[in-house]
Amino acid sequence: MVPELVRTWVSGWVVSRRRPAPVEKPWGLYVEVGRPDQVGRHVLPDAVETAVRQAAASVTVPCTWLKVPMEPEETAAWLPPGWVVDMDEAGHLMAAELRATDPVPPGGYTPSVQTRDRVVYVRVHDAAGELAAKGQMALLGQATVVDCVTTEAAHRRRGLGAFVMRTLADHAVAEGATLGVLGATDEGRALYETLGWKAHAPLAACIYRP
Repeated sequence: MVPELVRTWVSGWVVSRRRPAPVEKPWGLYVEVGRPDQVGRHVLPDAVETAVRQAAASVTVPCTWLKVPMEPEETAAWLPPGWVVDMDEAGHLMAAELRATDPVPPGGYTPSVQTRDRVVYVRVHDAAGELAAKGQMALLGQATVVDCVTTEAAHRRRGLGAFVMRTLADHAVAEGATLGVLGATDEGRALYETLGWKAHAPLAACIYRP
């Protein structure tokens, strides 16, 4: 199940971030990211030692990333010189069976929803019109990939993150999606688990910094 979830996650991530389609490699997928701190990323569907070693050995460009569905500490033993495991960028691969809940925003906040090129954007503003929380998701037919869910520091612990997630789920269900997938931070995982999402694998983040 994890390999399929990884591929779904990558497929939705490139749609959400407006990046080129993933390129198939012998060990998994390669995505062109195009940022100074992340030129591109290899994403492995399986935590297999030979695949990790092959993917890492193929890299010659600094700031290329490698994402593997396994514990970061275990991944480090398979990496050649020049690679580091970034614990701050480690995460969790999560999924959920989607259902509509017709959420209501917390008092004093106004939500808006826009859909553009298969991406649904949810924004929540406070009474002064300032952005308080946001999130987006890529629609992939029966699946959707949630991305970029954040709440501004001054507005946390008011239920805005949960409201954004439920709003995205409602729109996904309306579009015919039944499966939700995302990559979560430790803090995000705690929130998503309260909403019925389940962690299926850790996500190690490895960076080539020779």
